[in-house]
Amino acid sequence: MKRLHEKMEQDGRVLSEHVLKVDSFLNHQIDPQLMKEIGEEFARLFEGAGITKIVTLESSGIAPSVMTGLVLGVPVVFARKRQSLTMTDDLLTADVYSFTKETTNRIAVAQSFLSEDDTVLIIDDFLANGQAALGLMDIVKQAGSKIAGIGIVIEKSFQDGRALLEREGVRVESLARIESLHDGKIQFKVEVHQ
Repeated sequence: MKRLHEKMEQDGRVLSEHVLKVDSFLNHQIDPQLMKEIGEEFARLFEGAGITKIVTLESSGIAPSVMTGLVLGVPVVFARKRQSLTMTDDLLTADVYSFTKETTNRIAVAQSFLSEDDTVLIIDDFLANGQAALGLMDIVKQAGSKIAGIGIVIEKSFQDGRALLEREGVRVESLARIESLHDGKIQFKVEVHQ
């Protein structure tokens, strides 16, 4: 997706060989027009998959998921990292390790929002080690829902997340794939989904 690549090159900041900061348009401040285009692209990629729900993880996956849900006309369910006082019963949970934050979070979705009748598209902002996506897949499987695929805004192809997900037999579509972050520069693996 050309506009996403341009935005990453213009506003993304390489903090190390493993960390790309995109908080000016994706995971702190949000560029609504870019999110709209991302939503349209995910909808195009998964058109005809029979998607009835989108599942993501709070908070950075919410914006691209809502825009995709708007285009597809389906609800968006986000897994919470912290349970509130109103989320106590009938929860689907999974433990997810964050390499960036070096913590494990128990994520949760109310069981009432997913069923065996649902076909789910999982969306997340980044794919690196695949732990968040695997946790979301676990929750969707607990509900008995079918997984149509996983949509990723930015994939770090030099890490093993894609391989882990593909071993699970799930379709993975990434809008931007980074081959490396060496020398403070973003090197894209391939130009995808133009």
